[in-house]
Amino acid sequence: MNNSHFSNPLLLIFLLAAAACCSSCASTGKKELQENPNIVYILVDDMGYGDLGTYGQEIIETPHLDKLAAEGIKFTQHYAGSTVCAPSRASLMTGRDTGHSRVRGNYETGKYSFGGELELREEDLTIGELLQDRAGYRTAVIGKWGMGMNGSSGEPKNKGFSYSYGFLNQAHAHWHYPTYLFRNGEKVKVAENQNGKREYFSNDIFTDDAVEFIKEPKKKPFFLYLALTTPHAEMLVPEDSIFENYKGKFEEVPFVRGKQGSDGIDSLGVYHSQAYPKAAYASMITRIDNDVNRIIQALKDGGLDTNTLVMFSSDNGSHSEGGANPEYFDSNGLLRGAKRDLYEGGIRVPFIAWWPGTIKPRQVSDHISSFWDVMITLAELVDLNIEDVETEGISFVPTLMGNTLKQEKHDYLYWEFHEGKHSHQAIREERWKAIRKNPLGNIELYDLKTDLSEESDVARNFPEIVEQMKRKMDTTRTENPYWPLK
Repeated sequence: MNNSHFSNPLLLIFLLAAAACCSSCASTGKKELQENPNIVYILVDDMGYGDLGTYGQEIIETPHLDKLAAEGIKFTQHYAGSTVCAPSRASLMTGRDTGHSRVRGNYETGKYSFGGELELREEDLTIGELLQDRAGYRTAVIGKWGMGMNGSSGEPKNKGFSYSYGFLNQAHAHWHYPTYLFRNGEKVKVAENQNGKREYFSNDIFTDDAVEFIKEPKKKPFFLYLALTTPHAEMLVPEDSIFENYKGKFEEVPFVRGKQGSDGIDSLGVYHSQAYPKAAYASMITRIDNDVNRIIQALKDGGLDTNTLVMFSSDNGSHSEGGANPEYFDSNGLLRGAKRDLYEGGIRVPFIAWWPGTIKPRQVSDHISSFWDVMITLAELVDLNIEDVETEGISFVPTLMGNTLKQEKHDYLYWEFHEGKHSHQAIREERWKAIRKNPLGNIELYDLKTDLSEESDVARNFPEIVEQMKRKMDTTRTENPYWPLK
C-alpha cells in the first residue's frame, strides 16, 4: 500500500474521523445529510383504510398514491390518534395518546360557535414548535387546523407555525366551498363568481397554496403540514372531468339536505344535497390523489424531492355522513367499524412514507405505529434531543431506513373516546386487541393475527389476557376534567 497520500498528519486525522462517522451512520441505518430534510405531512379527512388502490381499493382510481407507495414504504398497521378529528389531530401534533393529551374528543368550549373545539394550551408542545424553535425550520400549516381559534393559545402562530392558511374552526371545514378562511390569524374573503356564488373548492385552494409555499426561495429547511378536508362530508365537488367520469357509473340514492338520504336522517341539516353521492365520494378520493401528485411534482420541479420526506395518512376511518356509503366502496377493507368506532375500521389508517434515495422502494411494513410516534420520529431525523418532551411515541426511523432489526416496539397502544352515553377504551398489544365500551362493562378481546375483522370475541378463552388489559385500561391514563370515564 502506498502511504504517500497520508504524509500530512492533520489530513490523516480528519480522514480517520470521517471514516468513524460513516461507520456510525451505517450502524444506525440513518442517512447522513448535508442539511436537515424538508418534511411534508399530508393528512386527509375521513379516508378509510381501504380507499386507496395500494390498500385494496378496486373501484376508485388512485394511481399517484399507489405509485408513491411503490416508490417508498407502505405501513399496514399504522393507527390514527383517535376515531374523530380533533383528538386525532391533537395526538399527531403533540405526540400524546388520548389517555394523556388535553384533547380527547370533539368538545365545544362555549367560547366559539360549533366546531370551535378545545384549544391547545401554551404548554402543549407541537411538532411545529419543535421544528421551528429547536431546529430552525420554516413551518406552515395549510388546510384544516381545529386545535385553536384566532386569538387563542392554540391558534397556529402560537403553536410553532410561521405561516398558516385555512380553516381554524373544524366545523367550518364541513363546507368545501368557503366564503372566507384565515391567513396567519386574519379572516380573509374567498373570491366569488359573477353571480355571487361560492366558486373555489377548498382542497384546490390549499393545494395551490402549498405548491406556492414549496416554490418560495429557501434559506432553511421547511415543514409543511397540509391538512386536506375531504373525503369528509359535505359530498360536494367540482363538476369537472373527474366527477363526470364517475357520474352515472353507480346506482345512486340522492342525498337531500335535512331529509332521508343514503345514510338515514341528516339530523343536523348541515350538509348540502347531492344527487350523485357515490360519484362525489369517488371523485373526492381521486382528486386527493391528483393533489398529492401536484405536491410531488412541485418538489421535483424545484429539485427538492431527494431531500424531502413526504408522509401521507388519514385522521380516522371512513364516514357515512352527507350521503357517503363506505360499505359500497369497501372503504375499510376487511376491518370492522368506521369513524367513531375503536374497532380497527375507526382507527387503523393508510400511511405512506416517500423519500427518494433514502427510503428504499417497494417496502411494506407491519410495524405497529401511531400518530403519537410522528413527533419523536421527526425529532430523530433532525438530530434533536427531546428527553424533556413528554410523549408516548416511539421513533420509527429504523423502519423508514430499512433497519427493522433495530426498531423498538410499543408495549401497547391505548385509546379512549368520549362521545355518547359511555366512554370507550381500546388497547392494541401485539396480536391482541381489547375494547371496553363502558368503564364498568365487559372487555371484548380479539386476536388480530387470526381475526383481522374482529368477528370473534375470545375473552372467555383468555381470562388472564383480559385481566391484564383491564389493569392497563384502569391505570395507564391520566385524569382530565374534560374527559372523565363515564
